[in-house]
Amino acid sequence: MSLPHFYLEDQVIASEEKREFPLRLSAADARHARVLRVAPGEHVAVVDAAQDYFECEVVDFSDALPLVRVAQRGREAPARPAIVLVQGLAKGDKMDTVVRHATELGVGAFVPLACERSVVRLDAKKAAARTERWRAVAKSAAMQSGQPALPEVSPPQGVREACALLSGAHAVLVCWEEAPQTAFLDDALEHALAVQHVPAPDARVAVCVGPEGGFSRAEVDALLACNRHARLVTLGPSILRTETAGIVAPALVLHVLARMAREGARA
Repeated sequence: MSLPHFYLEDQVIASEEKREFPLRLSAADARHARVLRVAPGEHVAVVDAAQDYFECEVVDFSDALPLVRVAQRGREAPARPAIVLVQGLAKGDKMDTVVRHATELGVGAFVPLACERSVVRLDAKKAAARTERWRAVAKSAAMQSGQPALPEVSPPQGVREACALLSGAHAVLVCWEEAPQTAFLDDALEHALAVQHVPAPDARVAVCVGPEGGFSRAEVDALLACNRHARLVTLGPSILRTETAGIVAPALVLHVLARMAREGARA
């Protein structure tokens, strides 16, 4: 059974001088720990503000914050690819669904994308509120699924701003319902990494999914022009809802990368 995971915002455990010290959880995380009935003698997984991993034993939890000591320090996390999901803004709770389940899969960053055909239109105040909500959803999902780090969730971006963020990716996969059925995701990904001699565990891959109305031709052209390793890909003959595509596409990417990593290890 996996350990409960917690992420510290401003505490670096390596700097703690005492053997036993309070774990400075946020108020919400402390409440969550109590809901989980974390008790003395139990272990929790902690990723601190320096992004270092510790397994800690709870010594006491009678006060507001748990008192812990380090049981295991600095476990080296295996190398894993960095997946960025560029998701067209969707209405209702669809974005929550995408962020939650994609985080569980292992997506490391989200870029909500304001598109021409997006039903949702956010002013600055609403965009800030939604961003905080998506970050909270990502944190909850990361804690539940035991991710080694919290995903980054950027404020909503326009296509031009998103393109600037994608310029350094090893591969940009633009999922479009009008892509040729021969534009296979695995072919595009394998080719991009092969020509750059990038092993799968080190790959930085951006996956772009449109909103309810899909990408416009101009948006597709802009995304393809932002990176020389950007390619159109199909997710199959079915037309998927945006919240379905936002989960299926990164799942396929992670599956292909895992297969490539196994093949590379055997080579």
